[in-house]
Amino acid sequence: MALAIGIFVVALALIATEWVHRTKVALIGAALVVVTQTIDQEHAIEAVDFETIGLLAGMMLMVRLTEPTGVYNYLAIRAGQASRGRPLAVVLTLAGTTALLSAFLDNLTTVLLMVPITFLLADALDIEPVPLIIIEIIASNIGGTATLIGDPPNILIAGATGLSFGAFILNLAPVALFSLAVVTGALYMVFRSRLRIAPQARARVLALDARRSIEDPAELRRTVPILVLTVLAFFVHRPLGVEPATVALTGASVMLLVTRESVEKALAGIEWTTLFFFVGLFVLVGALEETGAIRELADAVASITGGERSAEVLGITWVSALGSGLVDNIPFTTTMIPVVEQLQGARSGDDAYWWALALGACFGGNATLIAAAANVAAAGMAERAGNRIGFVEFLKIGLPATLLSLAIATLYIVVRYL
Repeated sequence: MALAIGIFVVALALIATEWVHRTKVALIGAALVVVTQTIDQEHAIEAVDFETIGLLAGMMLMVRLTEPTGVYNYLAIRAGQASRGRPLAVVLTLAGTTALLSAFLDNLTTVLLMVPITFLLADALDIEPVPLIIIEIIASNIGGTATLIGDPPNILIAGATGLSFGAFILNLAPVALFSLAVVTGALYMVFRSRLRIAPQARARVLALDARRSIEDPAELRRTVPILVLTVLAFFVHRPLGVEPATVALTGASVMLLVTRESVEKALAGIEWTTLFFFVGLFVLVGALEETGAIRELADAVASITGGERSAEVLGITWVSALGSGLVDNIPFTTTMIPVVEQLQGARSGDDAYWWALALGACFGGNATLIAAAANVAAAGMAERAGNRIGFVEFLKIGLPATLLSLAIATLYIVVRYL
């Protein structure tokens, strides 16, 4: 356990200081925990969430194949014109759209669709794209909290408890919506000086004919309908019994079949550094799980709260946020589920415990750049576009946003459940 924690802490420090590229750090750390037998090879492979890898690869490929059509330029221009080129309206439009899509798709898929549009919109308005990307990351994690399918922790909780789609909306959507409004407003105030739009840029965007941005109408007719159908399939994947990764990879495969782009060129557009970072991170976190380090942290909640219901519920919220911020909210939620069941004990049916876990894990996903899959994916796309988002740079914004949303969640839990 000490070795697993030590390697993870060193890796986290190197990622934070950015002395070495985070993908190199993650892969070297993964190799170390396997070579030292901190986790054996079989369990290391099992630790890799191929569902996330497949979803990422499929969506990245479809975005790459639809980019040359000009459809993202078209959407960016329309977004700029809808907001009339006003900074606050731009922020509210992007944050609101991201949160809404995250609630009914999932936050990872949403950022993969929104980030290319955001870069083009920022370019058209002549403003920095990084503040907008950070706002979208945070909005995606908050928006994904609202429904059963919006964020992986909620899906895991639903699978373990049988809680319904309606129950998630009824209990989590109100606090997610209020948190989104407060946090988005605060983020706008923080980034306001970096989002000033010159009158010339505003006039230029309003004067653009969005239809002229479509560069390849024939390719658009071949590929964009497949992207739209794939997105729609995400809404019904659970009734169909098909996983999101299968939906994404199927859509990407069909798109490869109809596009004029060569397979080699298309595959070169995938964010391979992001995918391999995930592989390394999953193995590192798998070592923490395998050695019992995450369970030790989770069990600490039980000993600290002493069996008092209010303390247990609030403790679950804050410990889940802390754990999710340090490792990743997917494996941490998986580990916390049996702990919450144990804490719930004779209070079986008291669902406040599960809403506390959902709020802590989902909101905690905003704390660091590695706390949620959506964060890493968005940062990878930003880096590829020449706009690197550093670990510390994100931490300075993400951590306060997390604390603010957790404060709102705590008040909500106290008023509604305690």
